Amino acid sequence: MMQMAPLKTEAMGRVRKPISIQRLLEWAFADECASIDFEDEGTLAPGYGRVGNAYRMAQRGLLGCKIDGGGRSYPDHDADIVASAVAVLPEGCGGRRMAVQIAELARARAVPEAYVGVKPRCVPVGWHQKRFEGQKAATEHVCWLSEVGPRKVKRFESRVCPVTYQPQASMIAGARRDYLQWWSALLELRVNLGICSPLSRWSVSDEMPSRQPWRQAA
Repeated sequence: MMQMAPLKTEAMGRVRKPISIQRLLEWAFADECASIDFEDEGTLAPGYGRVGNAYRMAQRGLLGCKIDGGGRSYPDHDADIVASAVAVLPEGCGGRRMAVQIAELARARAVPEAYVGVKPRCVPVGWHQKRFEGQKAATEHVCWLSEVGPRKVKRFESRVCPVTYQPQASMIAGARRDYLQWWSALLELRVNLGICSPLSRWSVSDEMPSRQPWRQAA
């Protein structure tokens, strides 16, 4: 039987449920379908204060009117706050490029490819299909070799099979750098959303995804 996470009650009487930053992002972008608006005034507010959709809804309430058509509901207010926090990630954490990546990964409930448990393999550069022998590695001519016999000179063709390593070490290193930057961005969001405590439903816990999952698989 699964145990429910304890609720956190603050001095002001607000009850919030603990949640990890990764699960919070997945809730905001996958469950609530929040979106990033880099031009929204709310995303430019220091401290991740006012956010776009919630602000527009408040303004419409003051006017006493609403826009006809559509039928699409707004995301939860907390989801809007999370989206605004992602939108204003500093350049040191990847800026807008990382913000878009975080949102896309959260919608897919995925993490960046880090080639966990993968080691480069030596494979032929090319392949060719032979009618009766099946698929074989492609080779290329190098030179001709001669062998002097008792009656004549025999010539032999020397061929080699060009190989490469897949995935390449540079590809693995680049992917793992990207993973570490994604992890650092999540840490930035965890700290900011945790310290500012702007969320009404959630309390961001200290739980984080593995920082270097490839070391655990080694």
